[in-house]
Amino acid sequence: MTKIEKNINVDFYNKVIQLLNAARKSVIQSVNKTMVYTYFEIGKIIIEEEQKGKTRAAYGKKILKGLSERLSKEFGRGFSVDNLENMRKFYLTYSITEKTSRNSNNEKSETLFRISDNIDFQLSWSHFLFLIRIDNPDERKFYEIEAINNNWSLRELRRQFDTSLYERLALSRNKKAIKELSERGQIIEKAKDSLKDPYILEFVGLPENKKYSESELEQEIIDKLEHFLLELGKGFTFVGRQVRFTFDEEHFRVDLVFYNRLLQCFVVIDLKIGKLTHQDLGQMQMYVNYYDRFVKLDSENKTIGIILCKDKKDTLIEITLPENNEQIFAKKYQTVLPSKKELKQLIENKEDE
Repeated sequence: MTKIEKNINVDFYNKVIQLLNAARKSVIQSVNKTMVYTYFEIGKIIIEEEQKGKTRAAYGKKILKGLSERLSKEFGRGFSVDNLENMRKFYLTYSITEKTSRNSNNEKSETLFRISDNIDFQLSWSHFLFLIRIDNPDERKFYEIEAINNNWSLRELRRQFDTSLYERLALSRNKKAIKELSERGQIIEKAKDSLKDPYILEFVGLPENKKYSESELEQEIIDKLEHFLLELGKGFTFVGRQVRFTFDEEHFRVDLVFYNRLLQCFVVIDLKIGKLTHQDLGQMQMYVNYYDRFVKLDSENKTIGIILCKDKKDTLIEITLPENNEQIFAKKYQTVLPSKKELKQLIENKEDE
C-alpha cells in the first residue's frame, strides 16, 4: 500500500464499493423485470395470432414451432417451443379473465377474454414459471404476495409451497379469512394469525417413524435454526434454548424462547414427542404466567405459549384451558411433508360446514 493510499480514509473505498454493488444489483433487477414484461408481451402476441387461426389448437402448435425456429436463429437459446408455451401461459394466467358460457346441453362453450389492468410484476421469471403451475388462483396469488413481501428466493417459494403453507394457514381460518389470504397475504395482528397446524419440520431430517428424544429434536432445530425461523413465520427472532428461571428455590427450563417483533411479545415453545397431556398444558400456563409477570415490559403484549406435539386431543385442550384463551396453543408437528390433497380436502370440508 502506497503512502497516498494510507492517507485515504477506508470509508472512502467502502462508499465507492457499496455504490457500485448497488448499481450492479439495480441493473440486474432492471434486466430481470424487463425480461418478465417482454415475455408477457410475447405471450400476448402469440394469443392474438392464435385467435386468427380457424383450428386454434393445430394452428397454435404450428405458430409456436415456426416462431421458435426464427427466434432461435436470430437470438440463440431460450426460445424453445416449451419456453414459448410458458410465455403464452404466463399471459393467459396474469392478464386474461376467462369467462365460459355454455348452452343448456353443455355441449358448446364460448370463451371471452378481457385484458386486466394495472399489472405490476415484482418477481423474477423463474418465480412466475413456478407460480403459473398453481391451478388455484387464490392460492397462486397468496404465494405471489408472500414471495414479494418476504423476498423469498425461488428455492424458499418452492419449500413453502411443498409444505402446503396456504392450506395449513387456511385450516385455522373461516371462509372469509381464507379469501383474505389471497388478497392480502398473511397479516399478523393477533397471536392466532401467526399459528400453523401442523408445523412442518422436514428440515430436521428425522424420519416420521424413528424414535428420538425431545432433546434430539431440540438439537436438530437449533442446528437448523434459520429453517425453523422460516417455518415459524413472520417477525420471529431467537432468544434462547433451555432458558432457565427460578422461584421458590426450584429451577425450570423452557425448551425454546423467541420474540415476535410484529406482535411485540415473547413466544415460549415446549417440544413434546408424545401425546399431549393436561400436565403439559398446565406447565405451559406456568411458563406464560412467569414471563408475563417477571420478564415482559409493561409496553409489551402478553406472552404466547406454543406446545409442539406429535398428537393432541382438541377436547382435552378445550376443557383444560380457559374459554377465552388467547395465549396458549397446542399444535402438531410433522417431520415429513404432508399430503396437499388431504389438506385441501380438509379445507373443502371446513368450508362446507
